[in-house]
Amino acid sequence: MTKVNVEENNAKKITVAAAIILNEAGELLVVRKKHTHVFMQVGGKLEANEPPEQAIAREIKEEIGCDIQIDQFIGRFETATANEPDHQLVSYVYLAKLKQTPQIAAEIAEMKWVALDDQATALAPLTREVVIPWCQRYLKI
Repeated sequence: MTKVNVEENNAKKITVAAAIILNEAGELLVVRKKHTHVFMQVGGKLEANEPPEQAIAREIKEEIGCDIQIDQFIGRFETATANEPDHQLVSYVYLAKLKQTPQIAAEIAEMKWVALDDQATALAPLTREVVIPWCQRYLKI
């Protein structure tokens, strides 16, 4: 289990666990939360004393109704947030596979699969700056 530094959960940092989920066509699963316009990775904020691996499984179950298999820890990254001005996002990113067909639930308004070279979709900084470049570099898609 990944240990999370308590200092990461201060007023200006939001700590999340996020998943890279790809389909057989090499497209990336992204979601848009209600009352927002930017698509992002499935995942969410860690609860108090919750390991990122547990948070990602819980959030994916809540947001798209799926159990997952975590294949790989990709890393810890810091980017701008998509929806909270003046905050920094600390993300624990995992490559994962879905065990069921995803269905939107909870606070999710929209879900879609995007190509790694998609330029039309408004994507969160984590997706655009970290996830897509990582997929293009390390995955044979």
